[in-house]
Amino acid sequence: MRLWPRGLRVRLVVAFVLVTVLGAAAAAWSSAGSASAALVASTQQRLTETIAGQIGAITPQLVYPPDQGALERLRAAVGADTLVTYRNLRSAEGPDTELVTDALRTAVRTRHRLVTERIIAGGKPWLLVGMPIALTAPDGARTPSGIEVYAVRDLSNVERRIDGLARTAAGTAALALPPAVLLALIAAGGVLRPVRELRDTARRLAAGDLDARSPPQGADELAELTVTINEMAESVQASMAAMRRMQADARRFAADVSHELRTPLSTLTAVVEVLATTTDGMEADARESAQMAITETHRLVRLVEDLMEVSRFDAGTARLRVEEVDAARAVRDCLRARGRLDRVDVMAPDGILLRVDPRRLDVIVANLAENALRHGAPPVRVRVSASREQVLIEVTDGGPGLPEQVLPQVFDRFYKADAARTRTPGNGLGLAIARENARLHGGDLTAGNADGGGARFVLRLPRNPEDR
Repeated sequence: MRLWPRGLRVRLVVAFVLVTVLGAAAAAWSSAGSASAALVASTQQRLTETIAGQIGAITPQLVYPPDQGALERLRAAVGADTLVTYRNLRSAEGPDTELVTDALRTAVRTRHRLVTERIIAGGKPWLLVGMPIALTAPDGARTPSGIEVYAVRDLSNVERRIDGLARTAAGTAALALPPAVLLALIAAGGVLRPVRELRDTARRLAAGDLDARSPPQGADELAELTVTINEMAESVQASMAAMRRMQADARRFAADVSHELRTPLSTLTAVVEVLATTTDGMEADARESAQMAITETHRLVRLVEDLMEVSRFDAGTARLRVEEVDAARAVRDCLRARGRLDRVDVMAPDGILLRVDPRRLDVIVANLAENALRHGAPPVRVRVSASREQVLIEVTDGGPGLPEQVLPQVFDRFYKADAARTRTPGNGLGLAIARENARLHGGDLTAGNADGGGARFVLRLPRNPEDR
């Protein structure tokens, strides 16, 4: 569970407010604490001085040794909450004199000076004052008289004043909250404005707008970050421009070469077709050479045609000529035209209609079937199924399947799983072209392995590519 807010603005505001309010609260509480301590000390000093003055005023009137009456007069002079003792004599006790502790009596008798003690009793604060009375000899020497005066004073009024100081401190901290929030919002806005601009610039760069820049403001770390991002954007823009030029040159080169080869290849194809009709009368070595030339010429023609198709995909000029077809009939016609219908098991119910480019669907199915027959093992099966949105054409074989290291590259151009198979009829472009045709329809082509073994290619096509 997240207790810290996620937004940067909220975190800045919260942090600023916390620091401000806590600082104000700490200052207020410190002032309140100092004032409270000073108030208690001054009150204690005032009470002590008052008691000492009262005792000092009546002391010259006492007769030594004192009797019970002298103790009562001394008690009456100091106050009702006073206890006066002399050896075994004790004055009448006030209502609160029972609060006088043994520790205070011991301190007065041993130190022979005024002693104070603060206690909490009955939920209220009290000040205990103990003072011995000394006799002054003619030579000025002072000796203990044995008379001890213990006064008890209620400090509740002082505690109420201290509570008032605490409330004032809390109010001061609360008053600091609104301006702290306002200042925090202003400060956060100043900090986050360049951050938002950097965010917007980064989004534009991610969307492909490589001209996006953020003007640096000031000379702080955010300005340095802005300069760095601008430099990065310029570097990426230059790299992308160079890459686009190289890609355009490569596509133009492939298209130009393919186009220039079409005319001589057409002538060469006509020659080899004439040559193919005369191979029966040739000697064995000459016939083998002629058949090899015929095969390589056909292979070269297919390569040029595939390269031209790839160049159209790269240039974005490939277009669909959509018609409504029956998926099962299209698959069977494709296999029948290439003489593969007897070697492939087709499991496709009639009546599955979809709108596709028939020529491109024919290319996809032919590539998948030829790939399964050439590199897999029987049985080769083609299954056609459909949902309301899409049609699935699945091609499987009974071979060993695709190795794990081959799967990520199986649709790469010119990729062959076995590098030693350089003389096979394929040119490594068939599956790449098949997937490009599938994506041109708004579908996709994926490769994997079937549960029972063997390679498994799944073609997914939308029922209507215009609705994608």
